[in-house]
Amino acid sequence: MSSKSRKQAARKKEAAGNAVYTVVKIVVVILIVMVIYRVGNMAYTYGERIFGEPAMTEAPGTDVVITVEESDSVKDVAEKLEQAGLIRDVDLFVLQEKLVGFKSGLQPGTYTLNTSQTPEELIETMSVSQTED
Repeated sequence: MSSKSRKQAARKKEAAGNAVYTVVKIVVVILIVMVIYRVGNMAYTYGERIFGEPAMTEAPGTDVVITVEESDSVKDVAEKLEQAGLIRDVDLFVLQEKLVGFKSGLQPGTYTLNTSQTPEELIETMSVSQTED
């Protein structure tokens, strides 16, 4: 094989290698963009749910009695609410409670809540101290 044909073969190999490298770079960039879009979309949807989660049912809804004990954590209360059909997502409710801004937190007591109340309304109701009659 002559030196000229070796140089041509080397150039062809180099060109093929460059083409493969370019294609791989393009595929990686496309995958990165797709992942960023997907994560961004999920974050937006979750954020929208935090501040705009609808009630479980339309008015008039169904009344449900929930008792919050002194020892109950927010997650415990959220689990009670989920079991009673008042909320959809325990972890989301815990985050909502932190972000709603009632400094008093959830207060112990017995509450009559309704499936037509939004999570924010539930938190507001349970953040008001119950007085003994």
